[in-house]
Amino acid sequence: MALTAGIVGLPNVGKSTLFNAITQAGAESANYPFCTIDPNVGIVEVPDERLDKLTELVKPKKTVPTAFEFTDIAGIVKGASKGEGLGNQFLSHIRQVDAICHVVRCFEDENITHVSGTVDPISDIETINLELILADLETVTKRFQRVEKLARQKDKEALVEFDILSKLKDAFENEKPARSVEFTDEQLKTVKGLHLLTQKPILYVANVGEDELLDADQNPYVAKVKAFAETDAAEVIIISAKVESEIAELDGEEKDMFLEELGIPESGLDQLIKATYSLLGLATYFTAGEQEVRAWTFVKGIKAPQAAGIIHTDFERGFIRAETVSYDDLVDAGSMSVAKERGKVRLEGKEYIVKDGDVIHFRFNV
Repeated sequence: MALTAGIVGLPNVGKSTLFNAITQAGAESANYPFCTIDPNVGIVEVPDERLDKLTELVKPKKTVPTAFEFTDIAGIVKGASKGEGLGNQFLSHIRQVDAICHVVRCFEDENITHVSGTVDPISDIETINLELILADLETVTKRFQRVEKLARQKDKEALVEFDILSKLKDAFENEKPARSVEFTDEQLKTVKGLHLLTQKPILYVANVGEDELLDADQNPYVAKVKAFAETDAAEVIIISAKVESEIAELDGEEKDMFLEELGIPESGLDQLIKATYSLLGLATYFTAGEQEVRAWTFVKGIKAPQAAGIIHTDFERGFIRAETVSYDDLVDAGSMSVAKERGKVRLEGKEYIVKDGDVIHFRFNV
């Protein structure tokens, strides 16, 4: 599967502090630009209350959560698309991720320098977005020039691609990202092949001061980020990277007590991890037995044999049936045997599209 989300932002907005808190991977965090030059990759567990409940019901010998990757990418500066700073290298790292978490500074701190000298989240967002757009414009322009010649010769495939490239070029020249352009499903296959930076799904992370977390809605910077995100059809997650780094060092009970003291039902990191998981188009199914209760990540829309193949290729190759019950039905029944008695356990075939929360036992023969 190996889908990964890239954490991007200007220097000194809290990216590496946030990454450290998420993965506890120890990425270098310092008060100067380019302290993170090589992208740091960390594996993060996906918090899921359903896994805890299934563990209570089944009482297995072990419980295994699912996980995915976050990549911390060094801070981008104006002119990155032209190679400013370490721009070309950073842009190539963004090209390798599947979704973008754009961290935006929404706090004042005279001890932490801002690369442009003043805190202005919208200017920060526009700086990075423009660099990504300019990089995509260069990609599309090169392709456009080649395809245009073939389109003039009435080449059918070239005519189709020329229309797609024309729409993209027009959007970029008007400083609009690729994801803002409407395409048919068939056209999107061509767009995907271009590996555009601004086609990747995005969410914005508003990083506030630790004393502003509870009243973040009163923060004028956050309000501006939310308004901008609406124009990009994007979600905004509010966190305090400093607070989250403190929470990350606590054990389960200590963490719960700390959150209770703060008056927060769920940490910002847990919200971010769940939102990013969804942004990547990922969902979870479960296997539950005496030996192990386990969460498995799958891409939404896959069928039962492909889901079985995530566990082992033999499961997909020899797939017969998927014995399936929804999480809600299983919990309501209290046990698998009662769920079967109620007729809630189904035998699904090769065309079954797996749903988030399915508890599955795969039948196979190799």
